[in-house]
Amino acid sequence: MEYRNLGQTDIKVSALCLGTMTWGEQNTEQEAFAQLDRAVDYGINFIDTAEMYPVPAREETYTRTEAIIGNWLKQRGKSNDLVIATKICGPGLDYMDGGRMMTPKHIHKAVDGSLQRLGLETIDLYQLHWPDRNTNFFGKLGYMHQDGFDGTPIEETLSALDELVKAGKIRHYGLSNETPWGVMEHLRQSGEHNLPRPVSIQNPYNLLNRSFEVGLAEVAHREQVGLLAYSPLGFGVLSGKYLGGDKPEKGRITLYPQYQRYMSAESQRATEAYINLAKESGLDPAQMALAFVTSRSFLTSNIIGATTLEQLESNLKSSELNLSDTLLEEIEKIHTLQPNPAP
Repeated sequence: MEYRNLGQTDIKVSALCLGTMTWGEQNTEQEAFAQLDRAVDYGINFIDTAEMYPVPAREETYTRTEAIIGNWLKQRGKSNDLVIATKICGPGLDYMDGGRMMTPKHIHKAVDGSLQRLGLETIDLYQLHWPDRNTNFFGKLGYMHQDGFDGTPIEETLSALDELVKAGKIRHYGLSNETPWGVMEHLRQSGEHNLPRPVSIQNPYNLLNRSFEVGLAEVAHREQVGLLAYSPLGFGVLSGKYLGGDKPEKGRITLYPQYQRYMSAESQRATEAYINLAKESGLDPAQMALAFVTSRSFLTSNIIGATTLEQLESNLKSSELNLSDTLLEEIEKIHTLQPNPAP
């Protein structure tokens, strides 16, 4: 397993990170424990979760995933060899304080809740799950500015995070579902006011959605705010299991058909081309898709997720795959013909 620096810190995280958003919904606690044991045994030292998990978010289940991880950490008896990341959700979930905002009050309350559920004294990476200002995220295109919808002032948010760092409750903070302007503004204000600097950005990135490359990749490189890529398989679409209208019994999109981001006709055509390329090259399509994400120079860690140990094993083995220059050129040809069909 390769390990990379988390931003400008001296923390080394595995190039694959274990995602957890199915635990407590599609996966039982016992299954989650088995995944954690296998991933750590393979060399993963980085685990990502969120207070709103599992997904789809529901009032009956939110915070359940953190509790599962906390139970595993308690059983394991140590956590100092792992890097644990979690997130405060943004506005929109009314059952969480009437809709979380990035205010000091909400941030302090959210951190205390996560620490209690995880059974930790300190969270290694605390992420802002999505902005509370009006901007583009979760596939929204065509930014339209609206006066009066700027959310919590960023300096106010950073001041709260600074208090938490000084209190020893978090080590570092990161962004998620952010825009180039958002990242640069966080960096500007952190520098001007001597407040914590973001060390990472967790955004979607996969063969069907490479929009991160347009503006954020340069920021990630120059400012050392590396990408933590989520949905590297596009909700499993890039494995090919949904091609031709197939609906595997326990597939995520079969169970939750509301998630259509990667299911457009254009996405299906591009997926078919990538699947054919993988098979012609003697590769597993999912492993090829994951290896492509991991190979990007602006990436810190690739967040893999699975509902079975078999899927997890396959995803882990993608770390052993090096894509040839010829194969990468063929991937670019497909991307040029059908760029970003699922932004």
